Formats: sequence, C-alpha cells, structure tokens
Amino acid sequence: MQTEPKAEVETMDNSHVKPFIQLTGDLFETVQKARIYPDSKHFVDMTPAGNPNKILKEFRAEKKSPGFDLKAFVEARFLQPGRPGEGLVIEKQESCREHIKKLWPMLFRQADAGATGGSSLIPLPEPYVVPGGRFREIYYWDSYFTAQGLKADGHDEVILAMTKNFAHLVETAGHIPNGNRAYYLSRSQPPFFTPMVALVISLFGEQKIPEFLPAVEQEYHFWMDRTGDPDRRTVSIDDGKTLNRYWDDFPAPREESWYEDVEIAELIPEPDRERFYRDIRAACESGWDFTSRWFSDKKNLSSIETTNILPVDLNTLIWFMEKKLAEWYFHQNNAEKSGEYAKAADRRESAIHDLMWDREHGYFFDYHFREKSPTGVWSLAGVYPLYFGLATKEQAVSIAGNLESKFLKAGGLISTANETGQQWDSPNGWAPLQWLAIKGLERYGQNELAGKIRSRWMKLNEDVYRKTGKMVEKYNVVDLSKEGGGGEYPLQDGFGWSNGVYSALDNE
Repeated sequence: MQTEPKAEVETMDNSHVKPFIQLTGDLFETVQKARIYPDSKHFVDMTPAGNPNKILKEFRAEKKSPGFDLKAFVEARFLQPGRPGEGLVIEKQESCREHIKKLWPMLFRQADAGATGGSSLIPLPEPYVVPGGRFREIYYWDSYFTAQGLKADGHDEVILAMTKNFAHLVETAGHIPNGNRAYYLSRSQPPFFTPMVALVISLFGEQKIPEFLPAVEQEYHFWMDRTGDPDRRTVSIDDGKTLNRYWDDFPAPREESWYEDVEIAELIPEPDRERFYRDIRAACESGWDFTSRWFSDKKNLSSIETTNILPVDLNTLIWFMEKKLAEWYFHQNNAEKSGEYAKAADRRESAIHDLMWDREHGYFFDYHFREKSPTGVWSLAGVYPLYFGLATKEQAVSIAGNLESKFLKAGGLISTANETGQQWDSPNGWAPLQWLAIKGLERYGQNELAGKIRSRWMKLNEDVYRKTGKMVEKYNVVDLSKEGGGGEYPLQDGFGWSNGVYSALDNE
C-alpha cells in the first residue's frame, strides 16, 4: 500500500484516520483549504467510489495540469454523503407531536451490513437513530435524550438496539466515540451509557444487568485510565482527590472542522497550537462545543483551556456510573466489587461537594484545578447533581432560586449566563439541558419552577414548528422572534434530542 505524506499539522500518530484519503494527507488538505464545500464535514463523510490508492495517484498526477478542476475531480471519484430524510417530505401536521411521530422513521437506520470500502462510517450491528441534518451518524450523548422520546412513542426495541450498539463500540473500540465515524475515535462524549442501560433495565427488567454490566465497567476503566504522560482524563488533586476532565488523544485540527481549526490557530503562537487543538477537541468531547465554560477570558475561543477544567457534569455522570456499578454488582452477588465501587462513589461525591459547590452563591460550578478554584461560570451543568440525585435538599432549593433568577427566560433556560456568540452560551437553549433541569427539579419537589420551564420550552418548540414546520437543534430562548445561532454550521433541523425531549414532556 502506498504511504501517504503526513499532514504538516500532525504532532503524533493519527492511526484512527490513517487509512482514509478523505481524512488525512495531501488530497484531504487540498480539498479543505480550497473550501469547495462550505462545511468541512462534507468531504470527510464522502466515500471513495474506487480504489483509494488509484484516486490518490490520479490526483497527484493531475493536480498541476492546466485547468485542473478540484471539485469536478472529487465529485467524479467520491460518493456524496446523504442527509437524513433527504428527498422525503412530511406534510405539516397539526402538532409537534404528530410531526415527530412521522419523522422518527426518517431518522432510523438499519444495522450496517459491514464496513464499506473507504467509508469513514464505523458499522453498527443493530438499528440506530441519527439526529438529522449534517449529523448522518449516531451521536453518543444525543442518544440518551432521543431515547426519552422513543420511549414515549413506543419504540422501546430501538432503545435496546441503540444500547447494544454502544456496548459493541465499548467492546470493539475500547470506548464509545463521539459518533460512529473513524475521525471521532480519539474522543468520547459525556458518558450517558450507564443512564441508557438504567433506562433499558427499567423497560426490560433486571435480567438485562449481566448483558450490559461488563461494557459499563469497561467504559468506566476508559475514563479512569491513568496511562500516558500527562494523565489523560483523570486529575489528582493535592489532597488525594481524583476527578475527571475531558480530553482527546490527538492534538491536531479536527478532521471534520479542519479549516476552521487551522484558521483560528493562526492567531495563536505556534508553540501553543498543540495545546489549543487538544482543548478544542476536548470541548467536543464535552458536547458543549463551544462555550465560555472553557475559555480563560470567558469570551474568546482562542483562550480555550478545556483540559484545565474539572467539569461538574462529567464528574456527576461518573459518580452515577460508580453508584450503578455498586448496585448492579450487588445484584450479581459480587459484594467485593460492589463495595469497591460504592467507596469510589463516596470519594467522588465528597470531592464534588468540596470543590464544586459554592456555598456563597448556592450553585455547582466547574473547578479549575490549576488555579485551585471554581471557574465562576454560571452554566446549566450545575443541574446535573439534581437530575442524578447527588445534591442535598438544601442545595436543591438554592439551585432552583438561581435557575429562576439567572437562567429562566421567555422560552426556557439559557445554557450559560454569558453571551459570546458561541452556540452553548446565551441566548441559546438546548433540549437536553431543559430535560435535565425539569426532571432534576421535580426530583427535589421544585415542581412550580419545573412547570414554568416545561411550559415555556414546549410553547417555544410549538411556535417555531407552526412558523417553519420543523423541530430544530437549538432555540433562542431570549428573543423568541429569532433562531438559535452561533456555532460552526447553520441551524440544523431534524432533530433527534429536540424530538425526544418534546415527546417525553408531552407524554406526561
């Protein structure tokens, strides 16, 4: 096999993308620099129509020819990626709920028959659901919120199939990637696999515990892996506490956003670019790409420092993983392992309360472990301890007061109290965060506020649907006359988790 030249920006082995000519090498860089497709993700989702080595050889032979047309060359040799639901039309329904019921089948995918030669798609053995728009593959944390609507609309078997796919990915890739694409293999996303397994057990019974328990434990070991220099996703605090951060194993421009990353990196001193690329990718692992939560100046993407921050949402999720591992091993009569995980959960719970709970402000904040202090960014990550039951009753009262005074707007909850132009900051609201807040508040008896958030969010969804006939990825909850904005791509419609949360809330 012909060896490809290494991209100039590479700083370490990129074995997760090495075989793919649309993900690395001179053709890839030429296409991305030329911007023949406005969305950098378009080319990495294309599939070579013939032998990749032959295509590369032809490219290198023809690229300096007079009148060489790069776009024509690419489109003659690669298959275009499809868009979920493309070419299908749903007549406008009377309600959002009816629209969603009609839309689900368009977002469903059959089990993949196997790897398609040269495709960046990682095949999955069971049916699954994609979000929609440019998101043509499964996305890890999206799937949990999509599953809430699948449950409401009677698609329990699809939830089970999706959870089996995640177990398959853990067993074959060692973790659940951001999505089932080769270019996502160097990172994960917020670990909602354990909550998905808990949902499956609630639907199908405790006999499912032994089926999924090994994969849950294997994912836990992925997050707690201490190999590497520095430690990757674990951080030891001075007094012996160990907490987690987001990370990515490949500090280089993201393949699916290569042009955007290189463009911003030009503003950063060259010695700092590897750190910048890792922090960009780590923010993508967080699912919050991008937000002032990760910015040292709280304003600009160029100041991103994701790997310096211990996020309250991630650590709450891993605490929940530890609690469930303790519970499920106890169910399997393994007292030794159950006890080990129970102690780990107790240690983490203590660390979260010590480092992330701000008594003065009555809220949970991310923790900057290098500065040894909370970041002070007001974000809806602070509702995770409510949703998963880690907060005390007294803390829940304070959190509720802050949600109402600092986050609640005409259309629901803003993601952070900062307005930066980034999509995970004000004025945007996102379905998964509304769900976590509403259900978390209800868990602690804060039903009046939960009801306000629910009614405002659902009305906004309904109003946008009446105007556009669409359920969209994110919403402007401050100025209801405007769309959600920010981000590296146009507002996407579909949309998996918006559908899921709306249907689940409407079903109650």
